[in-house]
Amino acid sequence: MRRRKFMTLLGSSAAWTLTARAQQAGQVYRIGFLANDPTIPAQPEGRAFLDGLRESGFIEGKNIIVERRFAEGRSDRYSELMTELVRLAPDVILTSSSGATLAAKRVNTKIPIVMVNVPDPIRLGIITSLAHPGGNITGVIIEDSAQLAPKRLQLLKDGVPQISKLAVLLNPDNPYDADEWAALELGARSLRIALQSFEARQVSEYERAFDRMTGERPDALYVTGNGLNLTHRQLIMSLAAKSRLPVVSGFKEVTEAGGLMSYSSDRIDRYRHAAIYVGKILNGTTPGDLPAEMLTKYELVINLKTARALNLEISRDLLLVADEVIE
Repeated sequence: MRRRKFMTLLGSSAAWTLTARAQQAGQVYRIGFLANDPTIPAQPEGRAFLDGLRESGFIEGKNIIVERRFAEGRSDRYSELMTELVRLAPDVILTSSSGATLAAKRVNTKIPIVMVNVPDPIRLGIITSLAHPGGNITGVIIEDSAQLAPKRLQLLKDGVPQISKLAVLLNPDNPYDADEWAALELGARSLRIALQSFEARQVSEYERAFDRMTGERPDALYVTGNGLNLTHRQLIMSLAAKSRLPVVSGFKEVTEAGGLMSYSSDRIDRYRHAAIYVGKILNGTTPGDLPAEMLTKYELVINLKTARALNLEISRDLLLVADEVIE
């Protein structure tokens, strides 16, 4: 089946008008997908993305092809991977993370981009307005991890009141982590929790960070929301289990891998909404006319199995307000 060539003039609304697509029976469209975590397609959020596309009439293997690329914790690869995707001339590109979206903006000014998992696209210079993004980029944004860091500390303290010393696993070169650290410092003061940072810029530095933690004897571990930590969550949880450290984070996936709890906006919901945006663009909507959407559905996930393994008793009140309890 033959794909229509995507031809565009920079700055013109014709750049993203996909004329009479619905009437073109048998057309197959190509979607570029750039993210950090290679496990996404097998995760609920990966399935939610395909479900969202299906709501607009697009089914993988039938009338769409999804070209997926993953940085796997190496943010320096985003530009290379985006260049590779642009060469395939996709009709729309989905970017999952700030790094992926910034790379897309640098490499491509014509192909429509739907972003997801970007916390502050205006401050990053990705778009100029949530209501009227303009250009070729829109999507579903998050306001969580840095702003929600104090809330996570409060939930951890509610669940494990004896915690007074918290290790924080972060990448000091990541601006997102710097924001999260600043928010943690504010929250920790009111809760009388002492913080200590442990750095990991690459996967080879995790074991060294945990060796240092062992000497400092923290009561718990906070895992920041960078892509390296998400990609290598199994390794982090294995090291945390050896040190018998309860882990709190903004990633449900970390809790599913053995963390104690997580609090964040609903990733599954974000991917489904992003897919709906992709579908609208494939059906002819100009991306700059679609307001960037901020979802406000949050979820607290508690791993009761981990709590039992660590001999921790989570209060009944906290379990009752949890959106999901892993037994």
